[in-house]
Amino acid sequence: ASCQVEVDVQASCDDVIAEMFARVGGQSTGKWYDPHNKGTYSVLESAGSLMLQRVTGDKKYTDKIGFDFKATAASTCVVSGCSESQVFSVADFSTNYCNMRMMYCGSAEGCKPVLHDFGVTESSVSPSFGASHDPSACLKVVARRLEFL
Repeated sequence: ASCQVEVDVQASCDDVIAEMFARVGGQSTGKWYDPHNKGTYSVLESAGSLMLQRVTGDKKYTDKIGFDFKATAASTCVVSGCSESQVFSVADFSTNYCNMRMMYCGSAEGCKPVLHDFGVTESSVSPSFGASHDPSACLKVVARRLEFL
């Protein structure tokens, strides 16, 4: 299974890239966690494009994720992404879509930014046959809030 996205981000590409790095790095410091079943992201390559790997929370599956960034004249960034399961699969329960969305979504989408919060518009989402793209599936693990009386 796989999924491709194109996203218009209301921020500079430098800020988008910095936020993605901050989320990946924030896993080890407690500043960020993957709300899609607590997978673990790592950076594979960052020369021009950004290549990531995500291991599922149960450590059974690995997906590879790639992002390209294009600055626009309007000081925004167009992010093109692709995520692909590294084992044969058809139905992915939105995992490949969520792999990418968790790297660029902002607080308006229910996500927890680390450095930069920005608006996003997904202009194109193309899952492979049998794969899905349900944004609500991306937020399966909800952060607990401490409330003091």
